[in-house]
Amino acid sequence: MPELPDSTVAEAERLTRLALRASDPDEAAAYRDERDALLAEAGYAARERGDDGGVTLVCYPESWLDETGTIRMDAFDPDEAVERPLGGPGDPDEWDEVATHNRGIARAVHEAHGSVHGETVTSLADFASNHYAKRIEDLTREELAEFREEYLVRNAWPTEAQLERLADSLRYAFAVVDEEKP
Repeated sequence: MPELPDSTVAEAERLTRLALRASDPDEAAAYRDERDALLAEAGYAARERGDDGGVTLVCYPESWLDETGTIRMDAFDPDEAVERPLGGPGDPDEWDEVATHNRGIARAVHEAHGSVHGETVTSLADFASNHYAKRIEDLTREELAEFREEYLVRNAWPTEAQLERLADSLRYAFAVVDEEKP
């Protein structure tokens, strides 16, 4: 079985994240259909496995499946599968890279939209880096709710202007990385 290209895995991961964040079931299905078509071109299929840490995308060769879609254990080879965790904490070994990336987003928002939004996104960058070791754009809807409802008010001591403009600040942060806010 040929190895699944990293670029295909990255795109499958991106499409799965978009599906998980979509509020409209039809939109989520469209992202999954696009992902499945992309993987099928390489002879792979995908499943989303839920566990205590969130969701894991599993890409595996279509040759593992029988005609009913069940994995044939005689065809199973774990070295041929690719797994990508999509929820829960990121990789703490990449903390420096993640923190630098997130601070760059905060700096870009500050430069483009001023200090009120910049300070809010700086708090978001600290939250994403320190609590989840994740890039801002990889935060889930639940993690963003935690930021808005708990972290920001308890740890960042936002001004009234920051609280009033919070939705705009988050939208600006996601616009920097060309992603929709979950």
